[in-house]
Amino acid sequence: MKKYFRSICLAAPVVAGLAFVSFRQDDRLFEIARNLDIYATLFKELNAYYVDEINPNQLIKTSIDNMLRTLDPYTVYYAEDDIEDYMTMTTGKYNGIGAMVNSSDGKHTVMMVYEDTPAQKAGLQLGDEIMKINGVDLSAREDFDTGKLLKGQAQTSVTLTIKRYGIAKPLEITLNRDIVKVTNVPYYGMISDEVGYIDLKDFTATASREVRNAFQELKGKGMKSVVLDLRDNPGGLLNMAIEISNIFIAKGEEVVSTKGKVTEWNKTYTAYNPALDIDIPVVVLTNNRSASAAEIVSGVIQDYDRGVLIGQRTYGKGLVQTTRDLSFNTKMKITTAKYYIPSGRCIQAIDYSHRNEDGSVGKIPDSLMTAFKTRNGRPVFDGGGILPDIVTEKENYSPLASALGRNRLFFDYAVKYHFEHPTIKPAKEFHLTDNEYNTFVKWLSDKEYDYTTQVERDLNDLEASAKKEKSIDVIDDQLKALRSKLSHSKDNDLQIGKAEIRQILESEIIKHYYLEKGMREASFTEDKEVKEALTLLKDKNRYNEILKGKKN
Repeated sequence: MKKYFRSICLAAPVVAGLAFVSFRQDDRLFEIARNLDIYATLFKELNAYYVDEINPNQLIKTSIDNMLRTLDPYTVYYAEDDIEDYMTMTTGKYNGIGAMVNSSDGKHTVMMVYEDTPAQKAGLQLGDEIMKINGVDLSAREDFDTGKLLKGQAQTSVTLTIKRYGIAKPLEITLNRDIVKVTNVPYYGMISDEVGYIDLKDFTATASREVRNAFQELKGKGMKSVVLDLRDNPGGLLNMAIEISNIFIAKGEEVVSTKGKVTEWNKTYTAYNPALDIDIPVVVLTNNRSASAAEIVSGVIQDYDRGVLIGQRTYGKGLVQTTRDLSFNTKMKITTAKYYIPSGRCIQAIDYSHRNEDGSVGKIPDSLMTAFKTRNGRPVFDGGGILPDIVTEKENYSPLASALGRNRLFFDYAVKYHFEHPTIKPAKEFHLTDNEYNTFVKWLSDKEYDYTTQVERDLNDLEASAKKEKSIDVIDDQLKALRSKLSHSKDNDLQIGKAEIRQILESEIIKHYYLEKGMREASFTEDKEVKEALTLLKDKNRYNEILKGKKN
């Protein structure tokens, strides 16, 4: 999740408390000076007498990071070497080639190539293994960042020596670095004759313009209602959240207010432009990774009864952060306030330190939540993200599918398939035949991957409980018999889970031909939130009744 760092961003779940509130200002300044002197003395002694050589930059950064971590997860220090990454996360731009590279097990593999970038123009492909950069053999380098070697000033060249599947001899590709723009809206289009779809994945400096342009273009194509997809959107710039909300609500309407320790920074933000459309039916898609600015937009839509939210409860990140400049070209992002959406609620998770394994907010006791009302009088609650109007179950992959993905077997087979099939049908039409699926199953036969089914996990828990309670001897034979019967067969499971495995594999193969846009186009027929949105938008009575609070 990578994208939380912004010049003014809405940070993650935290309730920051103040220790030593009884200190007078003079006492506090004395304590700061005293402890800084102790720290400087300690560091000098370490540097002089520690048995091994120490890296002062690394050690200081570690100590700062650990100190800030005791406050909240999103008060962050940026060393000078990290400033370029910080600027990328704020502006969505960087100087480089436009490829995502994964470095693991000594290999540096191209996992994604972005459209209209030097990497795409030079013919770099997914699955290419980068062996050398400007003649430097990467296998001989351990302590380095591949991404930083690929970045550089615009119009400078970089030569990559790559190993490509199916080609014995390494290839050399020379690229001219350029300004790479990471788009906030990777896809938009019509998903039915009258329903437009806008996939908003970030809130960097151009997010509002991208959404507005997409919205206007889709209206020109006959759009009568719109689906705004905020799933997996970690948030970003506050002003972008305000401007995007303003697309759907009238000028002068309150969008968000902030309240913090520095009272002169407290402010109420209103929509300051004429809306593009205050009547078009809107559906907003959310999940547990919709955070920060994404929660402001979805919360505004819900609080004004401007549209219907579909999906899962959002992340619950109701904190404002401000970036402060430090000495020697370093920066710190500090949590400075909480934000409140128009109904008056703060969606900050009450307890950010205890979340579910997937990062979602755990169950919140009713006694800890306060009720608020939307414009139409519908009850909404604070204490942990935005609860959608129509809640759908989060999609979970089977243990088998997770194991194949974790071991990168979908990706590796797609590389092979791409080499063997120069072209495929358009993304919306592509499907694997039964014979092609069986070829994949056969290919897996000598690959290493393993997984534990839910039933096997339950048996393990039962065995552990029996051992703890000293009753294992009583049920040991039955447990062994059950394990024997339930022991999974990979070939059998690949047939039982064929629909899921084939869908994931098709999506991965499509990515190798049509990149991100192709994957999104192909997903609509299987995307349950999109299908729920299309069903709802066809039923205008149900849509209106939800907004009136009559039924779900």
